[in-house]
Amino acid sequence: MSEVLDSNVLRAMIPCRPDMVLLDKVVIESEIRAVGQKGITMNEVTFLGHFPIHPIFPGVLQIEAICQLAEVLLRKKLDPELKQDFYLKSLRKVKFRRPNNPGDRMIIELDVTAINGDSADFVAVVKNGAGVACNAQGTVAIRPKIPDTTPIRPFGEFDKGVNCIMDAPAIRELIPHRFPFLLVDYVCQLQGSHVIGVKNLTQGEQILRTYEDGYCVLMGAVQAEITAQTGAIYMLSREENRGKLAYFMGIDDMQLHRPVFPGQQLRLEIDMPDTKSKFGKGQGCLYADNELASATTMLFAIVDP
Repeated sequence: MSEVLDSNVLRAMIPCRPDMVLLDKVVIESEIRAVGQKGITMNEVTFLGHFPIHPIFPGVLQIEAICQLAEVLLRKKLDPELKQDFYLKSLRKVKFRRPNNPGDRMIIELDVTAINGDSADFVAVVKNGAGVACNAQGTVAIRPKIPDTTPIRPFGEFDKGVNCIMDAPAIRELIPHRFPFLLVDYVCQLQGSHVIGVKNLTQGEQILRTYEDGYCVLMGAVQAEITAQTGAIYMLSREENRGKLAYFMGIDDMQLHRPVFPGQQLRLEIDMPDTKSKFGKGQGCLYADNELASATTMLFAIVDP
């Protein structure tokens, strides 16, 4: 027998601020299948920054909606006492096929393919009225809520200073992202096809998950966006790509290794292909206070505006 969960129930279940709860209604069809819905409106806060002129619902927020649906379906099964951190462990074969724009109704179908103790594998598809918008496979899991006990680090080579070669205004000249979805603060190194960008993560940002007990971590799916924006900055800084757009087309593989906390400095190290093709694949690593947090293999396209 199916169970319908409305927006009031979902707000209580998903540990995100209200504007980042990405499900309006969920139907639990079985222990291993759920369908969720989100109405997309021009009043989304995210559209202030993605993008002001041509609003597109971010691909990684489609992935976050999938993860939230998996959490609604699986949390009690994986974590009966509801004491642990539910997180995205990995992604595979993610393809962003068509955009979700204001006025679209997004329907997410999720099927669990395996449950392995403290983790579960899934396949998911996101649709709108025009067809399939996104396909994804991945794994969600639970982990202990560990405190951030790292000391305050002294200033180093990746802090903003003499090594900053591109600040936020310069970045805004290259990519169309704006508040609250511009997720790279500056670039401190650009050598050949290797680029290093930095984001300082702080409390109050909409991309954080915060539990009732106050435990707070960065959304897993958004780490792919931070990585991709750094890659886009590099690609669009090349003379032949000036004035063009970089589209995030998919994720071949993403592995998430550790939680990321407010107060940490995120270093993005990206290797992009030296190619004249408008399609390509890049490799990116996100380090939180010098510890590897996630690694992403991303697909992109360079197009005329």
